[in-house]
Amino acid sequence: MNHPNIPLAERMRPHTLDQYYGQKHLVGPNGILRRYIEGGVIPSMILWGPPGVGKTTLANIIANQMKVPFVALSAINSGVKDIREVIEQAKKRQGTVLFIDEIHRFNKSQQDALLGAVEKGTVTLVGATTENPSFEVISALLSRCQVYILKHLTKDELIELVDKALEQDEWMRHRHLKVQEYEALLTISGGDARKLLNLLEIVAEGEKGAEVVVTNELVQQVAQQNIVLYDKSGEMHYDLVSAYIKSIRGSDPNAAVYWLARMIEGGEDPKFIARRLLIASSEDIGLANSNALLMATSCFQAVQMIGYPEAEIILSQCTVYLATSPKSNASYKAIKQARALVQQTGNLPVPLHIRNAPTKLMKEIGYGNNYKYAHDYEGNFVQQEFMPQELSSTAFYQPGQNGRENDMRKQLQAQWGKKYGY
Repeated sequence: MNHPNIPLAERMRPHTLDQYYGQKHLVGPNGILRRYIEGGVIPSMILWGPPGVGKTTLANIIANQMKVPFVALSAINSGVKDIREVIEQAKKRQGTVLFIDEIHRFNKSQQDALLGAVEKGTVTLVGATTENPSFEVISALLSRCQVYILKHLTKDELIELVDKALEQDEWMRHRHLKVQEYEALLTISGGDARKLLNLLEIVAEGEKGAEVVVTNELVQQVAQQNIVLYDKSGEMHYDLVSAYIKSIRGSDPNAAVYWLARMIEGGEDPKFIARRLLIASSEDIGLANSNALLMATSCFQAVQMIGYPEAEIILSQCTVYLATSPKSNASYKAIKQARALVQQTGNLPVPLHIRNAPTKLMKEIGYGNNYKYAHDYEGNFVQQEFMPQELSSTAFYQPGQNGRENDMRKQLQAQWGKKYGY
């Protein structure tokens, strides 16, 4: 059987909600999008999530199941003229769904061109973005849309997707693939369903014989030889930024500047890079150097003001500063551990003495009683319990091993003694 021209990921694209993988919180039996679609009326929306989780597929399914005209534009190669043409056509027919891929790449004037049509219902906008829409979608448009977050597919969902492709795709059945190990497929594709299926197809293309056994070693070998081939849709964008941030975290300014140059040469949005520097300044440096966040914030503001080509100098300056800074992920770990405990223990009551007491009744029943005002005590500190009783002495923040946080550890030891184990 001849190899089909259409990639496996496209051949396996679902056409109904029942065929769709993942996003149960949106399209499962009680999902809000399923209720909208089955009710026949959907709001304009922004689908926000990483690559390969089904944003475009979901937009197609919405149009198919509602049986309305569907128009797709890409923000990379569409402008205001294209938007206006779609809107004029939509005025002549009812219920057009306008899907805009990578809507975060539209500038303000392009997004402004959508406002009237979205507000009047001339088009139902479905925008897809991998970026936080709060940063990249203008507030006027965002206020007219619902934002739905799409999550990474789970390991079980991805494995099921592979098995389904081997079972249902005619060409894949003809190749007689047997997957013995899934780990490399899942790791290299990074949870991206499109990338996963296209990598699986490349493995099938490259191996001869009556039956192909897919192992981790085989997948790694094929992937190294064909990295560009299965990265057809620009997913390397995420590999580059991953290498960039890991180089900063690893305190290698030379590698970090190299990956920065790769992103700049590839036409990466400077604001995207600057946002990643902001995140790194807190996640990987934190209180080891509090100036890192100030530097990254200034970098983001400056990049917004001047743009390329001069923005590359500012990005390079901030990159080198963060890469050479002392590192600590203590604050990052603290909030992750605290959230995990909140999810486990639920809404424990706030101790009475630190509750707000705005009314007489609240004061009478003990709200605020025995609260000690820190500024009334020497050194602006006095020991008292701030945690729910069940969590007393639970420590989330553990200072890192660096000059600034070593000083903080000594301060916490002096203030709290043995309470938190500092």
